[in-house]
Amino acid sequence: MLSETEIGTGSTESVAMRKIVHVDMDAFYASVEQRDNPGLRGRPVVVAWRGNRSVVCAASYEARKFGVRSAMPAITAERLCPEAVFVPPDFTRYKAVSRAVREIFLRHTDLVEPLSLDEAYLDVTENKTGLPTATRVAKTIREQIREELHLTASAGVAPNKFLAKIASDWRKPDGLFVIQPQEIEVFLAPLLVGRIPGVGKVTEARLKTIGIATVGDLLVRDQAALEEHFGRYGRRLYELARGVDHHPVVPDRTAKSISAEDTFERDIPLTEMDEVILRLAEKVWAASRRDMRVAKTVVLKLKTSEFKTLTRSLTPLVPPETWEELAAIALLLRERVNVAAMQRFRLVGVGLSNFRETTESPSSIFGEL
Repeated sequence: MLSETEIGTGSTESVAMRKIVHVDMDAFYASVEQRDNPGLRGRPVVVAWRGNRSVVCAASYEARKFGVRSAMPAITAERLCPEAVFVPPDFTRYKAVSRAVREIFLRHTDLVEPLSLDEAYLDVTENKTGLPTATRVAKTIREQIREELHLTASAGVAPNKFLAKIASDWRKPDGLFVIQPQEIEVFLAPLLVGRIPGVGKVTEARLKTIGIATVGDLLVRDQAALEEHFGRYGRRLYELARGVDHHPVVPDRTAKSISAEDTFERDIPLTEMDEVILRLAEKVWAASRRDMRVAKTVVLKLKTSEFKTLTRSLTPLVPPETWEELAAIALLLRERVNVAAMQRFRLVGVGLSNFRETTESPSSIFGEL
C-alpha cells in the first residue's frame, strides 16, 4: 500500500539512495492573484490578456473544472468558462513570490534546482535543519509556504527526480505523496506511458502501435527492441520503466535556450503556419520574461514529413522587446526556408537563445504559461 511513510529508514540500499523532493506550487499565478485580491477567491480566475491571439498563463482550480488549461488560447478559455475573471499577468510580482519560496527551500538544502518560477527539485539526502527524513522536510516546507506566504504547494518525495516529479502531481492540489524504493515497480506498472516525462502525444501514439500502453507493457520489452524503434530515447524509456534516473539535482541551472514546438495533426505547407508560429512565439516570450533575461537570437525549427530537421536563426541588432516582435522575426525566418512548394511539415518550433542578464522590468508581456 503506497502511503506517506518516511523515506530514509529501512535497508542499507534505501539509505544509499538519493532523497529527492519535487515541489510544485498550486496554480501559482492564479493563486497569487486570489491571495492578493480577496474578491477573486473562490471564483474561476484566468491569468491572461483577453484577445484572439492571447494564450492562458494559468487557471485557478475553479476555472479548471470547466476545462480551462494553461497554454490554451484565451478565446477558448472564455468560451469554456464565460464567467471567468481574466487577470493580466504580472510577472514581476510572481517572481518576487517565487524568490520567497526559494528562500524557504534554501533553509533546508543548498541543492535546489529551479525548473520555473513555480517548481523545483531539492536534494535533501542531507538536510540543513536536521529533520530525520525527506518526508518530514517536504511536510515542513509545505507548512512554511502556507503559513508565511499564504499559498499552497504540492510535493513528491522519491529516490530520484523522475519519480519525485510524478509523485508531486499525484495528490494535487495541496498534497504530498511519497514513493518508497520498494514500491517503485508496483507504483509504475499500471501508469499510462503518457505519464512518463518526454512522452508526448506523438510518442505515446507510436508506442501504442507496437502494443505499449502502460509502463508495465514497457517492462516486458528488452532495451534493444526499444532502441530499434526509438533510437537513444529507447534506452531512456527502458530505464524509466524501471524507475531508474541517475540525473542529479543541479543548483542554479540556467537554461541556455527557451523554446516551444507543436506537432501538427496533419502535415502542412509553410504557408499555413502563421497562427501556430504566433502562438508559439507568445508562449516562448512569456517563458523568457519569467526570469527577466533578454535573448539576442531567435530560432525557427521545422521538421519535414520525412523527419528532416531544418533550423533558421537570426541575431538582430536590437533584441525583440515584445512577443509581437519575436513573432515577426520567426515569420521572417520562415520566409528564408527555401523548399519546394509541395513540401509538407509535421512540426514547427520557435526558440530564443544567446541570453544576457537584465534587471529591467519587461516592457510588454502578452502572457502564457
